[in-house]
Amino acid sequence: MSGIILESIFLKRSQQKKKTSPLNFKKRLFVLTETKLSYFEYDFERGRRGSKKGSVDIDRITFVEKVIPEQAPPPERQMPQRSDEDETGQLSKIERFPYPFQVVYDEGPLYVFAPTEELRRRWIHQLKNVITSKNDVMRKYHPKFWIDGQYLCCAQTSKNAMGCQILTSSNGSIKPVRSRRMSKKPLPPTPTEEKKTSRPLPPEPPVQEEMKKVVALYGYTPMNANDLPLQKGEEYLILEEGNQAWWRARDKNGQEGYIPNNYVTEARDPLEMYEWYSKNMTRSQAEQLLKGEDKEGGFIVRESSKAGKYTVSVYAKSTAEPQGLTRHYVVCQTSQGQCYLAEKHLFDTIPEMITYHQHNSAGLISRLKYPVSSKKKNAPSTAGLGYGSWEIDHKDLTFLKELGSGQFGVVQYGKWRGQYDVAIKMIREGSMSEDEFIEEAKVMMNLSHENLVQLYGVCTKERPIFIITEYMSNGCLLNYLQESRRRFSANELLEMCRDICAAMAYLESNQFLHRDLAARNCLVNENGIVKVADFGLSRYVLDDEYTSSLGAKFPIRWSPPEVLLFSKFSSKSDVWSFGILMWEIFTLGKMPYDRFNNSEVMDHITKGLRLYRPQMATENIYAIMYSCWHDKPDERPSFLMLHNHIMDQIDE
Repeated sequence: MSGIILESIFLKRSQQKKKTSPLNFKKRLFVLTETKLSYFEYDFERGRRGSKKGSVDIDRITFVEKVIPEQAPPPERQMPQRSDEDETGQLSKIERFPYPFQVVYDEGPLYVFAPTEELRRRWIHQLKNVITSKNDVMRKYHPKFWIDGQYLCCAQTSKNAMGCQILTSSNGSIKPVRSRRMSKKPLPPTPTEEKKTSRPLPPEPPVQEEMKKVVALYGYTPMNANDLPLQKGEEYLILEEGNQAWWRARDKNGQEGYIPNNYVTEARDPLEMYEWYSKNMTRSQAEQLLKGEDKEGGFIVRESSKAGKYTVSVYAKSTAEPQGLTRHYVVCQTSQGQCYLAEKHLFDTIPEMITYHQHNSAGLISRLKYPVSSKKKNAPSTAGLGYGSWEIDHKDLTFLKELGSGQFGVVQYGKWRGQYDVAIKMIREGSMSEDEFIEEAKVMMNLSHENLVQLYGVCTKERPIFIITEYMSNGCLLNYLQESRRRFSANELLEMCRDICAAMAYLESNQFLHRDLAARNCLVNENGIVKVADFGLSRYVLDDEYTSSLGAKFPIRWSPPEVLLFSKFSSKSDVWSFGILMWEIFTLGKMPYDRFNNSEVMDHITKGLRLYRPQMATENIYAIMYSCWHDKPDERPSFLMLHNHIMDQIDE
């Protein structure tokens, strides 16, 4: 979408429901351009925009302003308490959207909830700038919500009723704006004009909330007494979604317990259950997997980079291509919703289409003979080793080999209870502010994303303390880039950037800062997937040399001017570091500003020096990097915007 002014994740309240309930509130990706305010579904696993759910033309908007919050809102719409935040106020234990504002247009008010006051202020400011030049704007407004058939501020029962409060400027005077009716319908009587004898409306029947049904994508063996086992392909009822990563569920036999929510999918998504479907696979990953299987007619169905589309990737050999060739076929749709591939053999569903092509090539490079999938091999990591288990017993750990040493001490590869691979960071005494980290670890465990190295728990009963995380067999990204003997294509490098950006967009949406994003702090698993590690740990370093602005250990080469000069961290300082990390990836692990020492780097950065374009980066890719290095933080893109720009560059 061109001409994007702002792009953010907000909580949106449904406008159509007569009664408000928790089901009426959905997280949506809002996008503002010069002509439209649009909102979309958002795939948090892939960090990708989904289908469009609605939009409002800018010339229909007549008013934008804050809303007085509800009385006794649920926790996710309450202000975080001091005890919920870290020392910078960046992290809340509950994902919160406590700052409401309203966008009023001819159909009534659209209510939106922002995660921070700063984000709400920025959106209101930009929306007002856009609409003031185009529209007649309202002079009166409703400062409170429209709930269950009336405005809480004035009890008027028409959604399009004239506002009850005059909009004033900051000095208390009436703003010189023109009044414009939202509707041509006659105004309803005000509450004082209504007849006292009018009968109240009959109560509406309570909203029946249907229980969510999910299907297990993977089998799950309980790790503690609170967990519920999962059988792949079985259906489960969700009883509670209170925890970010674990849901309370019931199986067909009536047993209840907690399940990892990344092991299940809603029952309405039928493709997830097929072995040949790989939702989050890219073109080059599909080619790599098909070539590794090296079977004639091997195929994968995957989600296309274009929202709502699917692609069938097929592998075949021929005399002209004895090494094997992969072709990619986009699933086409007719105006009636039927799907087809190379020839117009029409089918009502994708599974029916696949079944047909398993017996007939019908224009494809090969018949679909052999379904290929990585799902059956690799279940995702769970957020902790069982529900609620964040303190891990030393006795359950087996140490197998040393992987290296880092800022806090030695890192070892080991097993938990003899069967689960884990990485164990042994924290050297005096290197970390331990008590603060232990308190934060309970929150960090609930951060769960396919491109974040999962924190499983901590061992704190004895010293030294251990941090237990997901094990990544290919080690540090920096070494992976520098030491790999095979050549990486530009597309593979871009997919590494995509993986990292998806994780950072997730952290950004949870108001969590990394503070030390670099190739050395990313890891690579056995499938070549890159994951972000050590997020937030730099806050707990007790090394004076590390925290000094001129110390060798301080990440000067990855830091923006506001961090170097004022130690001012934000999500936009992480964006700057991400641009440097992209440069590291496309130079295969070179040192940024390698011709200068640290003090020279500081001087050059504050004077506007920027890194050159790597040979493997196109002008478009370099433009994405360079956009991260604006002097002013507000001019840098969000991780959501960066992710969309990267996806546009990945070949489909």
